[in-house]
Amino acid sequence: MPGLREVQERFSANILDADAVGIAADVKAGAFEPRLRLQVYRNNVFTGLTDALRAVYPVVEKLVGEGFFLYASNEFIKRNPSTSGDLHAFGSGFGPFLATFEPAKKLSYLPDVAQLEWNYHEVYHEADADAMDVDALQLVTPDQYEQLQFRLNPACRLMQSIFPVIEIWRVNQEGYCGDQTVDLDAGAVNVLVLRQGDEIELHPLDAGDYAMLAMFARGDQLGDCLGAAQRINAAFDLTGFLSRFVGNRILVDFTAR
Repeated sequence: MPGLREVQERFSANILDADAVGIAADVKAGAFEPRLRLQVYRNNVFTGLTDALRAVYPVVEKLVGEGFFLYASNEFIKRNPSTSGDLHAFGSGFGPFLATFEPAKKLSYLPDVAQLEWNYHEVYHEADADAMDVDALQLVTPDQYEQLQFRLNPACRLMQSIFPVIEIWRVNQEGYCGDQTVDLDAGAVNVLVLRQGDEIELHPLDAGDYAMLAMFARGDQLGDCLGAAQRINAAFDLTGFLSRFVGNRILVDFTAR
């Protein structure tokens, strides 16, 4: 007789597969045969995970319609079963999945919209951060400037898209009554997703600012970050950059070496 752990592992491995027979022998027949009893659990799992996806990706669902979204969600869940008891952690790969999902192939902007919504979801659940200690920053000596490393607010995310994803997101919000026409050829956008208190903001960034923030997020030092920004924009203003992003609580800490 298999042990409890083995039965649980088989149950977990087979519950998403409607054709699986590997666990039927472990289920005691009652009012319904094992296959039907398992289907109750299977339906509950799919319903719970689908509801989690719908909560994170309302714009994607609005763009493709309920029927298509449920179909795509079903396929995603079967290929990417949840590995965590926290439903907030489920669905991070939905954007990359849509990029390879053949029925969504013509909707080339959809994976980026999904990524924007996942970033929004993550930022919503991140911890708050205190503002940077500006007095301590002013004590940094000039010989330390190039080695400075800045930390971004954990409640922010950066992304790039070749599509106007902020505009797509904006016109598909509940209650929006304006023109819903979006020019998909309007150009690429660098996006900062930021939570300020209870509000989540989407900000387009110019190339220099994006390069600086992305490199800071990677742990690069100020000298290297500034060099990259100046190669993009020879007139890049470091003082203005620091004033904006420290003042807006996007850069919240630093390390001086």
